[in-house]
Amino acid sequence: MIDDADLKKIKPNVPTCFTSAEHVQSGLPIPKPARIIIFSPDEWEGFIEEWTTSIEDSYSKVSRLTGSGDLGVDIAGFCEDNGFKGIWDNYQCKRYDHPLRPSDVWVEIGKIIYYSHIEKYSPPRKHYFVCSKGIGTSLEQLLNNSGDLKSKTIENWEKYCQKEITEKTEIILSGDLKLFLDGFDFSIFSSKSLVELINGHSRTKYHSVRFGGGLPPRPNPSIPPDAPDHKESRYIRQILDAYSDHLGLTITGAADLESYNKLKRDYLRQRERFYHAESLRNFARDTVPEGTFETLQDEVYHGVVDICEGTHANGFNRMSATIAQAALLNSSSNPLASSIKTQDRQGICHQLANDDRLTWVSDYE
Repeated sequence: MIDDADLKKIKPNVPTCFTSAEHVQSGLPIPKPARIIIFSPDEWEGFIEEWTTSIEDSYSKVSRLTGSGDLGVDIAGFCEDNGFKGIWDNYQCKRYDHPLRPSDVWVEIGKIIYYSHIEKYSPPRKHYFVCSKGIGTSLEQLLNNSGDLKSKTIENWEKYCQKEITEKTEIILSGDLKLFLDGFDFSIFSSKSLVELINGHSRTKYHSVRFGGGLPPRPNPSIPPDAPDHKESRYIRQILDAYSDHLGLTITGAADLESYNKLKRDYLRQRERFYHAESLRNFARDTVPEGTFETLQDEVYHGVVDICEGTHANGFNRMSATIAQAALLNSSSNPLASSIKTQDRQGICHQLANDDRLTWVSDYE
């Protein structure tokens, strides 16, 4: 019989984080390593491509090799301009339904040794194993003991390497190849954990879109220099033309505005707005995928172009009305939404004017 002492009162665990309206809507967040574990093949490929950008600053060049003739090379980081003849690192990225095991890597180790021996490339400085399910305990222990890794490679050569390194011929471990293996530095073989991959990926512009969690804090925009930069030439010329159209006289430069306090203040505001938009462009370059900021520019363009091309008394009125319309736009669908300020949307109008997509003085009427 079941005794009452065998029965336990049901008591769910207390959540390890504060619950919120977002949790009620979407559920508790899935830890990032757990997300990687359930990535589809395409998601894993995309993640690795994104992660690769995090190591580009450590090398003169990073390339990914594809196809069956990869010679044991997946992602290569070259430290010098002479490629495989110089110092380089190899990242072998695998997607299996289990953590990486010793039996999964013998042929990969065999390829590195064989193709180094026949001088297809110099031995890599480091060879990292990466797996979507992580590195198993048995393999991790071997990677931490180069002597055991070498002896186990020799022991498993015939079963895993001899017929699998290349389809063209059997690679028998004997003679010069055996001597080469005996002298090979097995300490180059190591691994990258999922946590290390995530930490690297967090430094890329793809991280927020891939995993969520919001964008990092945005730096304050630069203060416009007294003397306009060359990148400002076109939109400033457009502003001055708008003032000229408004006044009915020619404004050749900012110095001509000294007698027009309202226009002088307006001019300074417009430059501040342009620099706001430029700072957002730079922020987007480092935090979100390519094209995100350009999509925002297109949204602003389509939100203001009908106002811009409408009927106005002069170019200054047209510019003012267009910029006022930009301030009213809703950019909540853009990945940058949490970082966008009113000045950014207004400044984007000047970026568009810089490219002549918007024109303040033109024959619209």
